[in-house]
Amino acid sequence: MDNSLSSKTHTRQSITAAVERAGIVAVIRIKEPSRLRGVVDALSEGGLTALEVTMTVPGAVELIADLAPKMPEGFLLGAGTVTDADTARRVIDAGAKFVVSPVFRRSVIEACHQQGIPVMPGCLSPTEILDAWDAGADVVKVFPATALGPGYIKDIRGPLPHVKLMPTGGVTLDNAGDWIRAGAVAVGVGTALTDAAAIAAGDYAKLRANAERIVANVRAARSQAS
Repeated sequence: MDNSLSSKTHTRQSITAAVERAGIVAVIRIKEPSRLRGVVDALSEGGLTALEVTMTVPGAVELIADLAPKMPEGFLLGAGTVTDADTARRVIDAGAKFVVSPVFRRSVIEACHQQGIPVMPGCLSPTEILDAWDAGADVVKVFPATALGPGYIKDIRGPLPHVKLMPTGGVTLDNAGDWIRAGAVAVGVGTALTDAAAIAAGDYAKLRANAERIVANVRAARSQAS
């Protein structure tokens, strides 16, 4: 990971490239914000380097502000479930290095780009995906991908090979590599990775093991493709 990302010299392009290199964005939706630091450390120890704190986490903006200056070297902290421009500006001010949304809103893309921050809007149909890309999306989050499967990514990549896709929903520790082989530049992973029971029990070793498993899966898929 490019350590320069921790400085103020980062660019939209370098952050986007770092997310692509990471290949996995951990999606954090937890009920106990006090455990977030332990979750971040466990995932980092397991080899993950990108995480989004969703706006459904209580006090999410304040948590991002608290965590941002304390991230492990080279770790990317982003904000998820951002659905309006005002929230986008708030999370960026708090220190988020990238913004993810479940929906496509041009105003969110514009607000992020004004601050030099990459944005990943959620889309589903081919038309919506291309509209978001043409509007400046740095990566298009294919959501919800749960019922679609990796074949959908391959189908979209056929006519739209230039669009960077990140499926979220339906990605597991074991099938993450299938999405990468289908052409995704990265995957977004929530409950399959950040086990709620393990977090509630403070079992950070389980989270670290989950991270190691999915990182190995994605690495293997990429080595097979190269």
